Amino acid sequence: MTAPAERKLKIGVLALQGAFSEHVNLLKRIQDEVSDAVLIKTQSELEDPSLDALILPGGESTSMALVAERSGLMEPLRKWVKGGRPVWGTCAGMILLSNAANKTKIGGQSLIGGLDVTVQRNAFGTQLDSFVEDLSGPLFGPTPFQAVFIRAPIIDTIDSDAVEVLVTVDHGGKQVPVAVRQGSILATAFHPELTHDDRVHRYFLDMARKTINKV
Repeated sequence: MTAPAERKLKIGVLALQGAFSEHVNLLKRIQDEVSDAVLIKTQSELEDPSLDALILPGGESTSMALVAERSGLMEPLRKWVKGGRPVWGTCAGMILLSNAANKTKIGGQSLIGGLDVTVQRNAFGTQLDSFVEDLSGPLFGPTPFQAVFIRAPIIDTIDSDAVEVLVTVDHGGKQVPVAVRQGSILATAFHPELTHDDRVHRYFLDMARKTINKV
């Protein structure tokens, strides 16, 4: 008997600010694994029982947090993460998922939390210091990935053995983590959605499916 095909996943992308449409566009090209990619702007959209996994896009983390708080989404987002639901944060999304952040704006930074790391915002400099670098690691397989860094964070400290480092880059002569995983949480400092390479998105989809199947 032929084994049943894997169910395609419905992925939500938080659409409060930042590069959310780029994630949606890339996900919709992965038609063999994704049934739908939808924008998430309200609590009811986040709590849709048909939603399988969530992406927090790059953008401006302070602005994203402020909009989430004003729209009543911050606590539901924390509930999503604490509940072990699959979630991936890119750049600003990585900052929001972290338990602590350095170099925040005056008044601090509201965070969703759940990822046992401390990040440093804008670690590579301003928008003018953006760069593309070939990266290798278990996140990509045997072929290097052209990663786009735009005002990217780095992970200053890892505060739990549960955090797995997937990718590092050289920063001031030191290898620093720019992609990590902790259970159902994936975080990348770079922007896979700004490329035509879907390997990181497929990694997340595989991670999400395995997480769902364990529940």
